[in-house]
Amino acid sequence: MAIDIGGTFTDTVLMDEAMRLCASCKVPTTPANPVEGAVQGALAALEQSGADWSGITAFIHGTTLATNALIEKRGAVVATVTTAGFRDILEIAYERRYSQYAIDIEKPDLLVARHRAFTIGGRMTASGEELKPLDEAAVPELAARIRASGAGAVAVCLLHAYANPEHEQRLAELLEQHLPDISVSLSHEVSPEAREFDRLCTTVANASVRPLMAGYLAAFEAEFSALGLQCPILMMTAGGGMTTLETASRLPVRLVESGPAGGAILAARIAAETGETDVLSFDMGGTTAKLCLIDRGRPQMARRFEIARAARFIRGSGMPVRIPVIEMIEIGAGGGSVAAVDGLGRVTVGPESAGSDPGPAGFGRGGSHPTVTDADILQGYIDPVTFAEGRLTVEPDLSSDALDMHVGQPLGCPAESAATAVSEIVDEAMAGAGRMHAVESGKDLSSRLMIAFGGNGPLHASRVARRAGVRRILIPRDPGVGSAVGFLFAPVSFEIIRSQYARLDTIDLAAVNALFDDMLTEAISIVRAGAPEGEIVQRRVAYMRYQGQGHEIEVELGTSPLQASDLDRIRQAFDDEYRRQFGRTVPGMTIEILNWGLTVSAGNAPPPERADDAPESQCTPKGQRRIWCNVSRTWAEAGVYDRVALPAGSRIDGPALITEAQTTTFVSADFSACTDTSGNIWMTAKEERSP
Repeated sequence: MAIDIGGTFTDTVLMDEAMRLCASCKVPTTPANPVEGAVQGALAALEQSGADWSGITAFIHGTTLATNALIEKRGAVVATVTTAGFRDILEIAYERRYSQYAIDIEKPDLLVARHRAFTIGGRMTASGEELKPLDEAAVPELAARIRASGAGAVAVCLLHAYANPEHEQRLAELLEQHLPDISVSLSHEVSPEAREFDRLCTTVANASVRPLMAGYLAAFEAEFSALGLQCPILMMTAGGGMTTLETASRLPVRLVESGPAGGAILAARIAAETGETDVLSFDMGGTTAKLCLIDRGRPQMARRFEIARAARFIRGSGMPVRIPVIEMIEIGAGGGSVAAVDGLGRVTVGPESAGSDPGPAGFGRGGSHPTVTDADILQGYIDPVTFAEGRLTVEPDLSSDALDMHVGQPLGCPAESAATAVSEIVDEAMAGAGRMHAVESGKDLSSRLMIAFGGNGPLHASRVARRAGVRRILIPRDPGVGSAVGFLFAPVSFEIIRSQYARLDTIDLAAVNALFDDMLTEAISIVRAGAPEGEIVQRRVAYMRYQGQGHEIEVELGTSPLQASDLDRIRQAFDDEYRRQFGRTVPGMTIEILNWGLTVSAGNAPPPERADDAPESQCTPKGQRRIWCNVSRTWAEAGVYDRVALPAGSRIDGPALITEAQTTTFVSADFSACTDTSGNIWMTAKEERSP
C-alpha cells in the first residue's frame, strides 16, 4: 500500500506482489488532521480489493506536510547556536542581492530572528583539529537564554562540525540536560558539508519541522497499527528513495518534496519500460504542477534547492536547503489554483489554491473563487457525473458564476471567455516553466517524450505540450494516483554527502577510503532497518572542480575502494563531464575535491520488457460532449471514450476525451492517441504517427 497526501487530494494505491494494481482511491485531503484522509483512502482501497490489513507486507507514505509547514511558517520557533563570532551567518547570507536593481527587494524569511541567534565559545579547524575547547561553563546561561526566547527547537551549527562533530555532540548532551523538552538538530547529522550558510539554513529547516513531523509520524503509525497494520511504515524522501520512520523523524527535512519525488520515480520507471531515454515528467495535481527532466532512465538530481522563494523563478530569493533531492521545477498551477484579475487588468492564476476545503467553486463546498478546475468544467472537459468517481458533486452553474464575477465582469467578457483566459494563462505558465527548466539545464524539450499524470496532468498535457514544443505524450495507467504508484517502485535507500578537501595530485587515498567506510556503515544500517534482506547497491561520487572555482560537478567513482591506478580514470571522467557541461576543459589547472557522496540502496526489480505493439484500429466513442476546442477556438463536438473499454491498438483522433475513474485525458484537435499493450495512451502531434 502507498499513500500520498497532497495539498488537495490524498491518493492511495494497493498492489499485489506482481506489481499489478488491485485498487486505487482519491479522497479530499483533510488539512486539520491529514491522518484522517489517509485512513479514509486506505479503508476504501481495502474495500475495493477485498483485502485486509494482515495481507499488507509493505507500506510507503509520502506527504507535503513538511513542505507546507516551512512555506506557511507553521513549524516550531527556532533558536540557533553558532560558534562565537559567527552569530550573523543568516543575516550575512551570500553577501549579495538576488535582484540587483530591485529597490523594494524582499529578503528571504530564514525563520530565525536575530534575537534568537546565540553563540558559544570553542573552535575547530577545517581539518577537524580542536583549536579552542568548547566553553561548557557557558551552557547553563545559554540554555536559560534559549528558554527565555520562547524557542521550541534549537539548530546547532558550529564551525567545521562536518570535519569533527565532537563539539556539536557534547553541546547537544549538555543542552538536553538543561532543556529536555526542546528538540535539538545538529548540522553534522543534517547536512555534513562545508559552506556554513547553507548548512545552517538546512539545520534550521530541520529543527523547525522536527517537532511537528515527529508528532505527526507517531500519530500516523499509531493510527494504522490500531487498524491492524503489521508491517513497518517507510517514508518517501526528496531524493527518490525510502527510509524508516525513525530516520524520517530525526531528519524530516529530507521529506520535503517527497510526494513529487514519487512522480519522478514513476516517470523514470515508465521510461525504462518503454525504452525512452529523454523524458519530461509532468505532474499536475490540485495545488501545484511539477516538471522534471529524466535522462537515460534517471531523474535529474540536485544537492540544493530553495523553499518559499520571495520572487518566483529567481534563484537566491528563498531559503536554501542542502539535501539530496530530485531536481524539478514546481509552480502554483494546479486544478485548485485560484484565478483573479489584478490591478492592471491581467488574468492571474495561483499560486494561491482553494485546496480541498472549500475547493473549487463548482464543487459546491462553499468555495466562491474560480479555479483552473472551474475553467475546465465550463469548457466541457470534465463530466460532472463521473468526476472523482462520483465522490464529489460538480455544479457547472457555480463555476460559471464564480468565473463571471471574478474574471468575466472585470474584463467585460462572458464566463466562457473568462474560462478560456484562465486556461490559456495556466497552460502557458506550465509550458514556460518547462522551457525555463530545460534551458537552465542546457537541454531541449522538443525531442523529449512527455509523461503526464496527476489528477489534472492528462487533462492539460496536450495543451501544455503544444506550447512547450513537445510532440509526443504518454499517459500511463492509473495516472490520477501516479505519485503514489511511484512510491512502490522506489528503493529503500539513503544518501550521505560529506566534506573532506583533497587535491587530485596529492590525494590521501587511505583517508578517503576510511571516510567512505564510515559513510557505508552508517548508510547500510539505515537501509537494512527498512530492507533487512536482499542485495545492497552502492553508488560513489566525488564533487570536483578546478582550484579556485566556487561550485563542483559530480563525477562517478565506481563502487570499490580507490587505488592509485584509478586517478587517471577519475581525471578523465572529470574532463568529460566538465566538457559536456561547459563545452571545453581548462588545461593545466589543479583539480580539487570538496565533497564525497555515497548512495546505498536495496536492489529493485528491473522493469519488464516492453511488449509488442498491437495493430492500430479506429474505435467508436461511447458518446459526444460539447467542448471548447482550443485549436480552432470554437465550440466543437468531442468523442467520449471509456479508457477501461479501449482494446490495445485503439486509435483516436482529437478532439476527444478519454475518461477513467480519477481523471480524464484530453486529446486536443492537433493530436491523435493510440493505446499500447501495456495500457498506456500515446498521444502524438498529427503530423507524426504514434509508436
